[in-house]
Amino acid sequence: MYTKSFIPYGGYYSSPFARWQGSLQNDHPVELAAATAKRWLGTKNFDPKMFDYLILGKTVTQRHTFYCAQWAAALIGNPDISALYISQACTTSVTAINQAALGIECGLYSNVYCLMTDRVSNGPHIIWPNPLGQGGQVVVENWVLDNFNFDPWGQKPMIETAENVARLIKGGVTKEYCDEVTLRRYEQYADALANDRAFQKRYMFPVEYKKSKKEVGILESDEGITSTTKEGLANLKPLIPGGVLTYGSQTHPADGNCGVIVTTREKARELSSDPKIEVQIISYGYARAPKAHMGMAPVPAAQMALAKAGLTIKDIKAIKTHNPFIVNDIYFAREFEIDVMEMNNYGSSIVFGHPQGPTAGRLIIELIEEMVMLGGGYGMFTGCAAGDTGAAMILKISG
Repeated sequence: MYTKSFIPYGGYYSSPFARWQGSLQNDHPVELAAATAKRWLGTKNFDPKMFDYLILGKTVTQRHTFYCAQWAAALIGNPDISALYISQACTTSVTAINQAALGIECGLYSNVYCLMTDRVSNGPHIIWPNPLGQGGQVVVENWVLDNFNFDPWGQKPMIETAENVARLIKGGVTKEYCDEVTLRRYEQYADALANDRAFQKRYMFPVEYKKSKKEVGILESDEGITSTTKEGLANLKPLIPGGVLTYGSQTHPADGNCGVIVTTREKARELSSDPKIEVQIISYGYARAPKAHMGMAPVPAAQMALAKAGLTIKDIKAIKTHNPFIVNDIYFAREFEIDVMEMNNYGSSIVFGHPQGPTAGRLIIELIEEMVMLGGGYGMFTGCAAGDTGAAMILKISG
């Protein structure tokens, strides 16, 4: 259990997410995230030089990745600090925030900026040398698509890992029920759009992107969200014959970025937009599910986080999950014996997309805002990641 790690209320932002090959496809994700973070820091009158460390989360390799963390620190306006680069697929953000919390707990740093970003659009095409290949032919990899479609250990594409989990859900699950829960997730996201996007405007910060060499565009809200209806979902066929999942009941690749400050209690009060509200990082959990059963991993990760916090699921007032497939949520709810329809209020990655690096960060930010609206208490994020892994984090909001 952590006792010293805090997030200033309002000490975070997320950009809108754009469906891949959309508005953000042409910008280098580190440059875009750093420019967005620098603008956001400016609106808060926060001096970037107040940070003594930066953690960069990113999963899709890009040009200059070798230097990316230190480069990001310099680009936001603090070229004098060291930085760390973390890549853990879909749980990159929560792991980056936890790494910052660990440093605060042991006194390694006092004020850390976590910057998470990815551009899944225009993923790199890698050529690996293969001198022993026939005629010296090279090995070719599409960084994004090849890894979506094949786990070298699990030997399966991600959609098959989800169907594997569907077969293990207590009481069984049908395509019709998957569609029902999926539709509920879109209804929850619609709540975040009510009253001129009042919920999203609590944390979302517009991003400036390159429309052309001379023209700059501004993206103020999520781009590329699919209009979803009961009838539309019913008409979609399972991607795997005999399965329960369709294109409608899984997420889509996206681009975006987010930033979260992790610091001490004293500094959090100083930086908070409302010093009466306290956001404390309580615990972190991690897990690895059985081979080719990725969607199971959020359960043991959550169980670890709960055990380390000395809590049970009944103590948790709000839950946010990274749910690339809807069976993730159904499996989680059945295992914990909770109502799947009450999780993921105001949105989740199955709806607004999955840029990988910043996905969990946005969900944690939304969790904080929901908990503040609920009057405080314990909130939990949990999600899966490539390689059958998962991670979870519990926060306490008070004041």
